[in-house]
Amino acid sequence: MRLHRLEITAFGPFGGTQTVDFGALSAAGLFLLHGPTGAGKTSVLDAVCYALYGSVPGARQSGQGLALRSDHAPAGTRTGVSLELTVAGRRLEVTRQPPWERAKKKGRPGTTVDKAQSRLREYDATAAAWKDLSRSHQEIGEEITQLLGMSREQFCQVVLLPQGDFARFLRADAESRGKLLGRLFDTHRFAEVEKRLAERRRTAEAEVREGDAALLADAHRMQQAADGALELPEPAPGEPGLAEAVIAAAAVGRSTAREQLTIAHCRLAAAESAQAAAERALDDVREVARLQRRFAEARERAERLEDRAEAHRDAQARMERSRKAEAVAPALELREAADAEHRRAAAAEARARALLPEDHADAGAAGLAAAARRTAEELGGLESARRAEQRLSELLAERADLERQERADEDVLQEAEAWLGDWEATRAGLRARVESAQEAATRAEQLGVQREPAQRRLGAARQRDQLARDTEDAHARVRAARERATGARAHWLDLKEQRLTGIAAELAANLADGEPCAVCGATEHPAPARRVAGHVDRAAEERALAAYQRADEQRAEEERRLGVVREALAAATAEAGDTPTDRLAEEVEELERRYGRARSGAGALHAAQEELRQAEQEHERRTALRQQAAVRAASRVGHRDRLDRERAGLEEELAQARGRAASVAARAAELERRAALLTEGADTARAAGDSAQRLKDADARLADAAFRAGFETPQAAAAALLDDAAHRELQHRLDAWQSEEAAVRAVLAEADTAAAARQPSADVASAERAAAVAAGRLREAASARDAAARRCAELDRLSARAAAGVRRLAPLREEYDRVARLATLAAGTSAENERKMRLESYVLAARLEQVAAAATVRLQRMSSGRYTLVHSDDRAGRGRSGLGLHVVDAWTGRERDTATLSGGETFFASLALALGLADVVTDEAGGVRLDTLFIDEGFGSLDDQTLDEVLDVLDSLRERDRSVGIVSHVADLRRRIHAQLEVVKGRSGSVLRQRGAG
Repeated sequence: MRLHRLEITAFGPFGGTQTVDFGALSAAGLFLLHGPTGAGKTSVLDAVCYALYGSVPGARQSGQGLALRSDHAPAGTRTGVSLELTVAGRRLEVTRQPPWERAKKKGRPGTTVDKAQSRLREYDATAAAWKDLSRSHQEIGEEITQLLGMSREQFCQVVLLPQGDFARFLRADAESRGKLLGRLFDTHRFAEVEKRLAERRRTAEAEVREGDAALLADAHRMQQAADGALELPEPAPGEPGLAEAVIAAAAVGRSTAREQLTIAHCRLAAAESAQAAAERALDDVREVARLQRRFAEARERAERLEDRAEAHRDAQARMERSRKAEAVAPALELREAADAEHRRAAAAEARARALLPEDHADAGAAGLAAAARRTAEELGGLESARRAEQRLSELLAERADLERQERADEDVLQEAEAWLGDWEATRAGLRARVESAQEAATRAEQLGVQREPAQRRLGAARQRDQLARDTEDAHARVRAARERATGARAHWLDLKEQRLTGIAAELAANLADGEPCAVCGATEHPAPARRVAGHVDRAAEERALAAYQRADEQRAEEERRLGVVREALAAATAEAGDTPTDRLAEEVEELERRYGRARSGAGALHAAQEELRQAEQEHERRTALRQQAAVRAASRVGHRDRLDRERAGLEEELAQARGRAASVAARAAELERRAALLTEGADTARAAGDSAQRLKDADARLADAAFRAGFETPQAAAAALLDDAAHRELQHRLDAWQSEEAAVRAVLAEADTAAAARQPSADVASAERAAAVAAGRLREAASARDAAARRCAELDRLSARAAAGVRRLAPLREEYDRVARLATLAAGTSAENERKMRLESYVLAARLEQVAAAATVRLQRMSSGRYTLVHSDDRAGRGRSGLGLHVVDAWTGRERDTATLSGGETFFASLALALGLADVVTDEAGGVRLDTLFIDEGFGSLDDQTLDEVLDVLDSLRERDRSVGIVSHVADLRRRIHAQLEVVKGRSGSVLRQRGAG
């Protein structure tokens, strides 16, 4: 991966757009990124990481989204980062814009947040143009991660080398080293393997225990099936030998059950034979008893038939007379129908004559019919009078409607005249309200323009007052920080002087007999110096120096904050002026009150305009109503005269047609009722005469039919006639008597029945008792046989299930043994794992060994061959083993812990470790070339000679066609490295300056 060009806009401390030409910087091989503290050196690296992965490194991840935007950026400038790079032979351009808050468009108040945007382009060398690949955040992230072969964490650890992390890595315990290496090399999959093996072990163990429990449960069921005659196996679930014991017990139970089943079969056969003999004897006794009962019942039925013989003969005679009377039945029915019809006609005639007028009460049918025709003719003459009467009612209704309209128009005219009389005064008042509201709206607009500057000035004044207080606080903190820094420096110098005074004793502590002295070279040490009480060693001096450096950095930071507060105070004072804040607040409050009153008055403008418009519309409507009412009143005069003339003519015509009746309708109703009564009287009189003649004819036919059938009178024939129900009942009695007589004769004629009647009475109860005893014995034998068969079947089923369970558990037991061995081995708890090392620790130890070997190549050059990093598998206390890291000092030949290195030694050792780790992670990521690296800080702790050696090592990275960027504010590096990227901070934001490159 090689970086070519970076463009930053409104990002971090950079308020405008800044461009970095990495191509020109990389040409020098080694370049310097420097600037004062807080200028934005790290923000350049953050921009590279954000362009590639859409987020910034490590602890700075909280600065995402809206927080990435520069406070110095203009309101209309959007934050964005664009990076051009070559990776895997492809030249790409990644552009990312985080979400940002901007003002709403079209002059609307408030702000809105635009979503984040991303774009990925690739340079097509053939077409010499850029082509778009994607605008999806997810697709771009997956594409970059796949091409680089590293996650964001690995990229930040390998490309943006954070020296502080590796200094801590050198001094860390095995657990902390394991966490860092696990993130870089993604070894969590091996931890997942450990977890997966443990889960599989627990699962397999649970399955084996569950299977053994099922076997033991089957053994309990077999014991219950065998009525307790089976001994249970002794092993518990999970213990060996349980399966064999269950299978053996099942075999014993099955054998015993089969013997019991054979005995039960024999007993059942004997009981079946005895029960069959008892059933046959019982059937014979029951048959004799049945025949004896049958003969006795037949004799009793014969006696009852003899008692009913006389009644049977009477019924036969009655049935014969009924058959003769059936010939007279039609004449009887015809006579009854004629008689009923005659009675109905006579009654109808009586009712009709009761309603007739007295002058027609005795008239015959012909006279009544003639009177009805005369009445109908008179009714027809009233039709014209009816139409006249209907027209008269319509005229009266129309006349009443005209009067109602006249009264309504008079009301409309009076109301319109009253309203129109006040119109001029109403219109003048409404126009005055509209003009007043318009003046208030103009005042509100003028005051609205003055509000924002006044409020802004008031806010600046309040900020001015707060910043004045903050300036005093900042001055106090600066004074305190300066005092702490001065005291820390004095303490450090005192300790340094004390250490130099006792340095001879410190050097003498490392002397050994026969080895040369580091100062004089002598191999004999007759009088080595001794340490005095209160001796200051190197560690105490370094702690004092570190405390002084921290205090000095705190002093610089407090001075920087004081400068920031002073700048903000000057800006606020320039905008607010010297006017007191309370006076500005009173002015703003008065302006707001005036603005509120004007807005309130302006708010009534629309309502006043709308009320004026509605009043004008009402004026037009009232005027039109008054005109329409006058026109309608003029047209009603002639219409009313025409109606009065037509009404007089109709009333004269109707007086002649009504006669004495109240109305023509009443007269017509009277004639209609009279005509209907006369017509009904004539009809009923004719019907009564016709029915009397038909009754006389029916009496003659009935007398003739009764004589021919052999009856003296028609009444005798009617008495002999039976209805359907009586005929069916009599015929049923005759048939039943004949059937019973035939059945009795048949039974008495049976030979078996007669023979049984001559035998002694049968004893059925004794035979039934004997059969019941035999059946009980048979049931007992069958129950015993069924129970034995069920025991055999249940034992066979449980034995087969137990055998299947044993076969099913065999591979599970093998799987459990294998998985348990692997799980304990991977977890470091197995006896075969001599170092008790977990699988993940084993993989990390191998990676750490590779890193130490790669780091040693550079560490030996940086330390002039003195130091070598080695990996150790020793276990540290209760921590994990395999992640130890020691340094071998060639001057002493001893191996010691990396925590004993000095500050400068720790720096170049951690730098060598970081470069070695970069090589190993690169190879692990699939061999992706990392042509651009950044090293962040730490060079200030090196002396000149060591700094030269470190720079030589970094410069040698160009042999692998790499370019290295050093991020530092050490002044000596600016003289040694010519290609530089300087970050310059100012009040309007930081800017980038590129020099000595390309």
